Amino acid sequence: MVCDRCILIVKQQLDHLGFSVDAISLGKVLVSPDPEPLKLREISSALQVLGFELIDKEKNQLIEQIKTQVIEIVHYSDLSAIQESLMNIIARNLDRDYVYLSRLFSDVEGITIEKYIIQQKVEKIKELLEYAELNLNEIAYQMGYSSSAHLSTQFKAVTGMPPSKYKSQQPGDRKPLDRVSSAKAYTTQSKLRRVSPCAQAD
Repeated sequence: MVCDRCILIVKQQLDHLGFSVDAISLGKVLVSPDPEPLKLREISSALQVLGFELIDKEKNQLIEQIKTQVIEIVHYSDLSAIQESLMNIIARNLDRDYVYLSRLFSDVEGITIEKYIIQQKVEKIKELLEYAELNLNEIAYQMGYSSSAHLSTQFKAVTGMPPSKYKSQQPGDRKPLDRVSSAKAYTTQSKLRRVSPCAQAD
């Protein structure tokens, strides 16, 4: 859902523009040679046609790093085993002050990091409901909720329906993770530079 298709599209476009894609994954790409200004404009135009936007500002790169952290924690970690707030984990992993990260994220994205985390958790819950391998209590435990009632309250606040109704309406309305609360974007920089993932740019 989140980035396999985005990664493939971006890799194909960079190949077409004459760049060697040395490595590409969620939130990162290594390319060579270093793009000249003219090539950067070509990359920007090509990505815009595909629905992406070239990001070249430090603050936007940091926003994308925050989003990548949230996606990795929510979708690929055992939330039931986490004993501290996700916000503290994000701040520590990025080696930044959380107050600064929170203010920056809210200013650029128009929502708080906490609300973005909830939105990503709801998308993960949708996935688990569709798999139908766990009951709601088990999903609540796996997702780090204190109870299934708490999960249901947040789920309904975001989707407008309780989990049971969503499950009965399959196929559900799941969003690609890079489109949760934002449009797509991609940052391309020179070889051995970090590149931000598919998400909104400023």
